[in-house]
Amino acid sequence: MKKIVASSLFIALLSAGSVQAQLIDEKDVTITMDLQPILQLDMTTPSQLDFTFDDIDDYYAGITRYAATILKVSSTVSWDLYAVGRSNGTNGPEFWDQVITYSGGGATGAIDDLPLSLVELRQSQANAGAGAAAGTFADYNTAFRAVGSEDGANSLYVNGGTNTPPTTNDKYIGGHAGVSGVVGDDFLPGGSYLTSTGTTSNYYYAIDYRILPGLPAIFPNAFDADAGTAEDLVSASLLAGAYAQPGVYTMYVQYIILEDQ
Repeated sequence: MKKIVASSLFIALLSAGSVQAQLIDEKDVTITMDLQPILQLDMTTPSQLDFTFDDIDDYYAGITRYAATILKVSSTVSWDLYAVGRSNGTNGPEFWDQVITYSGGGATGAIDDLPLSLVELRQSQANAGAGAAAGTFADYNTAFRAVGSEDGANSLYVNGGTNTPPTTNDKYIGGHAGVSGVVGDDFLPGGSYLTSTGTTSNYYYAIDYRILPGLPAIFPNAFDADAGTAEDLVSASLLAGAYAQPGVYTMYVQYIILEDQ
């Protein structure tokens, strides 16, 4: 009997020990997330647009390049988009660069200082983020004007040869200058043309270009929206008989997208 009792006690002690001696080991994995802001402008366009005026009708009616530039935006932040006219400054920061002169420079009154604002743009849909615009035209969505309409509806934004953003009085393609705080008031919210349907979204723009010399070639629709003044050659040069000097000229349009602040 003693042996049986001792054996029973030993078994009880082993059972108690197996319940109380639980071992635990833990390891942690830290997970971080880095959300990089994306502000991307894709542009499909010829590397160079040529406007060759070798017919009288082209002088009268101008030459238009339809949907020559396609702009597509993808962004995770609120954004603004604008265009600005630039040159290399050989004739001054707000004028085209003259590369070649024809016919010895022309007669009296022929000038080579052609304003960058003579380039006219038209965007395929209205600017949906232009609530803060204070100027007459918030964007380039207006149809091209008739000859002699110096109201700046389509004239390219120019600001002293710099890429300083337009003010509330000037034109943007998307978004606008102003005080942030109200969605859709002065900017466009993050999004992408990839998730938009059709070609009329706020993230997809087709840009038309027009140059209208007129006859004589004074570019009657040129208008400096930033200064609020007409820039046809007669007004800009103070010469009653001024006209564009025959030759080859170059300039470029810079499209800039920036995070709205």
